[in-house]
Amino acid sequence: MNALDQSPTDARFVQNPYQFYERARRAGPLFYWNEYQFVCATSAATVGAILRDRRFGREVPEEKRAPVPENVRPFYAVEAHSMLELEPPRHTRLRNHVLRAFTSRRIAALAPEIAALSHTLIDAFPAGEFDLLSHFAQKLPVIVIARLLGVPEDRADDLLHWSNAMVAMYQARRTRATEDAAVAATNAFVAFLNGYVEERLARPSDDLITHLIAAEAGSDALSTDELISTCILLLNAGHEATVHTLGNGVKVLIEKGIGGEALAPDRVEATVEEILRFDPPLHLFTRHAYDDIEISGHTFRRGDEVGLLLAAANRDPQAWDRPARFNPARPAKANHSFGAGIHFCVGAPLARLELQVALPILFERLPGLAFAKKPRYANLYHFHGLERLQVASRERG
Repeated sequence: MNALDQSPTDARFVQNPYQFYERARRAGPLFYWNEYQFVCATSAATVGAILRDRRFGREVPEEKRAPVPENVRPFYAVEAHSMLELEPPRHTRLRNHVLRAFTSRRIAALAPEIAALSHTLIDAFPAGEFDLLSHFAQKLPVIVIARLLGVPEDRADDLLHWSNAMVAMYQARRTRATEDAAVAATNAFVAFLNGYVEERLARPSDDLITHLIAAEAGSDALSTDELISTCILLLNAGHEATVHTLGNGVKVLIEKGIGGEALAPDRVEATVEEILRFDPPLHLFTRHAYDDIEISGHTFRRGDEVGLLLAAANRDPQAWDRPARFNPARPAKANHSFGAGIHFCVGAPLARLELQVALPILFERLPGLAFAKKPRYANLYHFHGLERLQVASRERG
């Protein structure tokens, strides 16, 4: 197995990680990433196999767990109840609660509301050039989640700030300042949600917090800590993915000059899937081995961490024809942007709906949408999204 060097915060890598992924792929389906000090998978087959293999999971085996540093305990106290970080049976129980509240019918019913919100945000765009991320891509998903949860959308800026601070804990550029900001955001977020949980316990309403409380009564009901962690996860994970995918999607559609035609009602679903495949919002997700397991000729020992390069898997030429080419007419096929197996993203249907509704409206209302400045990706790895998206439009509908 080849060992490769590549700083995940290197400026050239941040702007185009795909060159490194291609170099890594030439070494085979697995390689050792020196900076992370673990083996990574690049091929669609190997990434998919590990995501679905129950001998790998998110929880660190007990004998491998390191003590949590004092300064970040509040953050990890919330993460301890997050289904993203848990395995069965706790993961199964929490996920079932969420699925009972986060139904496909409830999500589908949001389409008119997402459309109306898209128009409202576009109506408020400033004249001249502006940052589409801050005026549209960041606002849309956080307001949708706020409405779903039943918390005031005028607190959207706070929710966005707390979410960004907490998610930064999973970025390669993490520092002590990052940790302190995440803990402050965690404490503020928990205090904010506590009040709404207590209110819904006393006065139920037609919102996600109430439905999570009522998902199953009795001894299996969610504890307050579990409920708050679940609400935070729904906001953080859903918001992060949708913001980056909206930005990355608008970028590639403008670059290729195919916004309107590729977003027609009979084509928009395939175009959104191609956006997700071509330039996904999450590039690296990890698992831990729970046994001694041989995968693609390599034996993982119990406790070993493995990196799953979702974006590399999405451009595997063994799975897609000419994968480095953006092709919205490509036949629909499952990709790894939302993961796979029991940890498949529970918010994926909502993210897809937001993209399928918002992107056509955006390009219909602003048919002359163009870059005002060259887009640049932010230093966010393991995530992948733009730091800003300065645009202008000569026409506005």
